[in-house]
Amino acid sequence: MPILGKIILLTAYIRTLRGGSQPILAQASDGLLYVVKFTNNLQGANLLFNESIGTELYHACGLAVPLWKPLLITDDFIDHNPDCWMHTQKGRLRPAVGLCFGSRFLGRDVARLLEILPGTSFNRVRNHMSFWLAWLIDICALHADNRQAIFLEDGLGWLDAFFVDQGHFFGGPKEEQQPHFLASRYLDPRVYQNVSSQQRLRLIGLAGAVDVDKLWKRVQELPDDWKTTSALKVFSECLCRLSNAVLLRNIFDTMMNAQQRTRIVERKEQQNGQQLPKAVLCSGVQAAGV
Repeated sequence: MPILGKIILLTAYIRTLRGGSQPILAQASDGLLYVVKFTNNLQGANLLFNESIGTELYHACGLAVPLWKPLLITDDFIDHNPDCWMHTQKGRLRPAVGLCFGSRFLGRDVARLLEILPGTSFNRVRNHMSFWLAWLIDICALHADNRQAIFLEDGLGWLDAFFVDQGHFFGGPKEEQQPHFLASRYLDPRVYQNVSSQQRLRLIGLAGAVDVDKLWKRVQELPDDWKTTSALKVFSECLCRLSNAVLLRNIFDTMMNAQQRTRIVERKEQQNGQQLPKAVLCSGVQAAGV
């Protein structure tokens, strides 16, 4: 997953996507489509660091994430694409020139992207155990938002989950939050299937086996203006937590206990005649129409 190499330019604006940072879908000079977030986004100064290094951290743990690259946005691109400007309460905000964050758009003609699944579809997710590992990492990384994922469906109906939107890692884009451990759980807890003792040990081992030196090297390769003092501090604390085997076991056991309590509450609600919320299939940010 290279970071800084040959400069890739934004060449064509496609559309603005939903989300607090007001990302856009755009084509780059390598011919690929990217979900793009600007350095002067509306959420906070640490957003691009969180997105890039949060994605790198997930990748280091073996979790499926879209590839990302720094993309160069020029005055010429901004001038010719006024729709890419962000909207604020005080009016429109021009994107900053320079390197921005680009996450590879996963949509393609032969596949379907889904963001929300009905509970009956979770058994079609091939990497469903990854949600446990993602939650464990999110807690250690002080992820201050619900875990987001998109599901790529193949021709046989199987689904592969890709984890997206790491902008609220490391205490959030402004590094001011100390989230509760449930804050980063996936919104539909039914995705967390039962874990055997062997699977538990394997997942904890994956989180604790992160190559710290390699991750710090990735950090060093980032553009200088992405590396704020606060982001580096919380990232360092995250790596310390991941290196603490006892802490990881305690966190994972807390996660499992929380899931057990959730299941008990759900059973009681069903016995009392209350129906679980019905999720529907819908398109997500990565599934934006092109």
